[in-house]
Amino acid sequence: MKRLIALAVIVAVVGVARIAIAADASGTWKWTTNFNGQTRDSTLKLKQEGDKLTGVYVGGQSNTETPIEDAKISGDTVSFKVTRERNGQKATTKYTGTLKDDTITGKSERDGQESREWVAKRQK
Repeated sequence: MKRLIALAVIVAVVGVARIAIAADASGTWKWTTNFNGQTRDSTLKLKQEGDKLTGVYVGGQSNTETPIEDAKISGDTVSFKVTRERNGQKATTKYTGTLKDDTITGKSERDGQESREWVAKRQK
């Protein structure tokens, strides 16, 4: 009985530890988006410290570099926002995705518009 309890405790501790350890999102990520019949390349440069992410998004019509906001990672879930200004109007796109190995698969939503899927690959 003591062995069974000890085994249960070990399994619980290992399980909690695995959940608490966030995946490593650091690096340069690239993906391609089709928008109004045009193909656009996007790049995301991430640095991870614990569950916090910092970095920049490079893309859009002018292919400019924009700092990401509210970025975090929880387990294998990555989330961040990109706010860009065009013609005096600000637009925020929210990104969420699941990180597995060298791929992030997720959705983006821009100011309440229809969400779009995105699949980013880590550059090596």
